[in-house]
Amino acid sequence: MAASAAADAAHYAAFSLPIKIALIGVLGIGAQWLAWRLQRPAIVLMAVAGLIFGPLLGALLQLDLPEVLRTIITPFRLDPVNDFGDLYRPLVGLSVAIILFEGGLNLRFRDLGDARNAVMRMVFLGGPIAWVLGAAAAYYIVGLPLLIAIMVGGLFVVTGPTVIMPLLRQAHLKQRPANVLKWEGIVNDPVGALFAVIGYEIIVFQLTGVSAAAIFGRLAFAAIFGLVVGIASAYGLAWSFRRGHIPEYLKAPVVLAWVLAVYVLSNKLADETGLLTVTAMGMTMANLKFAAQVEMRRFKETITIILVSGVFVILTATLTPAVLKAFLLEWRVWAFVAAMMILVRPIAVMLSTLWSGLDWRESLLVALIAPRGIVAVAVAGLFAAELQALGLDQGALFVPLAFALVGVTVIFAGFFIGPLAKALGQSAGGGDGVLIVGANPWSLGLAKALRDMNIGVLIADTNWRRLRAARLDGHNTFFGEVLSENADYSLDHSQFNHLIAATPNDAYNALVSVEFAPELGRHRVFQVTNNDGNGDAEDAGIAYTSRGRTLTSRGRSFDALTRDWWSGWRFRVTKLSDEYTLEDLYRDRGDNLDLIVAKKAEGGLEFIQPGQEDRARGATVLSFCAATDQDVTRGEGAKRAGGSTLAGPTAKLPS
Repeated sequence: MAASAAADAAHYAAFSLPIKIALIGVLGIGAQWLAWRLQRPAIVLMAVAGLIFGPLLGALLQLDLPEVLRTIITPFRLDPVNDFGDLYRPLVGLSVAIILFEGGLNLRFRDLGDARNAVMRMVFLGGPIAWVLGAAAAYYIVGLPLLIAIMVGGLFVVTGPTVIMPLLRQAHLKQRPANVLKWEGIVNDPVGALFAVIGYEIIVFQLTGVSAAAIFGRLAFAAIFGLVVGIASAYGLAWSFRRGHIPEYLKAPVVLAWVLAVYVLSNKLADETGLLTVTAMGMTMANLKFAAQVEMRRFKETITIILVSGVFVILTATLTPAVLKAFLLEWRVWAFVAAMMILVRPIAVMLSTLWSGLDWRESLLVALIAPRGIVAVAVAGLFAAELQALGLDQGALFVPLAFALVGVTVIFAGFFIGPLAKALGQSAGGGDGVLIVGANPWSLGLAKALRDMNIGVLIADTNWRRLRAARLDGHNTFFGEVLSENADYSLDHSQFNHLIAATPNDAYNALVSVEFAPELGRHRVFQVTNNDGNGDAEDAGIAYTSRGRTLTSRGRSFDALTRDWWSGWRFRVTKLSDEYTLEDLYRDRGDNLDLIVAKKAEGGLEFIQPGQEDRARGATVLSFCAATDQDVTRGEGAKRAGGSTLAGPTAKLPS
């Protein structure tokens, strides 16, 4: 009978574990997708998913349920520590290593811009200050042992770039505080993990009775070794890529395998120093020039998203109903969170940014907006398992503390970043910036006309040569794919509140529009159509709901607009009023005139679609129309009230 029961248990485990692995993937990626649709931080939705299928289902199974219902629920109850057994710790460790490598790959020093000084001071001066103060809060408020408090204070220095980036797109901050928040989060991820590693190593060495000098000597050697291995690995891979020693289809797999190898190698020297090694490797590769960097981005955007989603669901599911109940009712936890938000972070930021170039309003905004993210929870889960393996039961508090801090800071930042930015004068303003995707003669003429109307313009294209004219004309440009994850970090979303997709590819225009619609609002996303006349793309296979709104009042295609541009049509800015009406403009310029955008006197932009011409009345309107002899010889009709100005070349046109 005993043998039969053991066989049944083994059979159930073999059947249940694949279901749970698949469930973790579905929950993680599903939460990411839902966050994209709702424009909410994915970290919150992943936490909810883990809590439902972890501790909440666990609590449900403790009730007196019918056997049929219990049989249905049990395979979907996530208990990662027991489900994965001895594989749990190494799986989390390897996943965290890849996540930190991805964080290092995002850090290109040339992208720091005017935030470089403030970011470096916040990391190398503010980081240690926050570490000391956070450790004191964990020790005196939560009552953790000193060495574990040191680990907690060090890890919670981090802020989450994966959480901050959606917040920055939502709030539209001015460029300098936005850059500081973005790059501090990227740089601080590995730094906070390193601080936690130092605390962990001190605990390990103390338990073995090693002297303090030996502890710090071995730590220093391990850190130097980790840095050297990481940097040397990055240079070695870049060299092999340049020389063609690794074929294209193997580059991303080789990088993945090598990240795991150097992580394990460094950990053999000193536990968890592999985190420093893989971070140094990622940062070095980000700042080297080699042709395979595109493959590295693809690597980040696939493997890392899967791992981040899975690890976060797994760590949330490890919480037990008993721990959650005790923790939620524990006042010291919430006192610790409050101290981290209103004392530790503000003191560290304000002290470290003195004489850094930031004024007090910028520093205060940066101090109050510090959402923790994926890395804080992932590393907390890793060290919680390691501490418990060493017999330190207080390590179990690491994950709940991380979730409490992450949850509160994410919710606070999500609700208050906009009002705080406006109150402190750090909001970039509303609605008069335009991102134009696609650099071509027509779109560059449009950009110049918009700039003449004092409307900010950012031009994006994947071709460096096509952007040459835009750069020479003094426009802000973005070289790269706006749909890539790299654009989340490199594209300044604070510069625009409207989008125009103006490439020859209608399907690509639709894809860009759909991507940016949740962020900007569908009423602010426009594309040049491929169909003349009505802008209806249904017959092209693109549904109305799967594309941007039609640009221009006549809804003409990219080919038609380009043809008219080369035949001499130009953009004109005209101020309409009671004296010079829309009918006057049509009479002077012809019925073929295309209205593009109206700038209202009270502020705000109205892009004109087919059938919406009346929205231009009483506004300063940008139109696209044929040139007249008067334009060529004397410029736009200055004699009429309101008048117009010409945007574009005014050379004599052929008859």
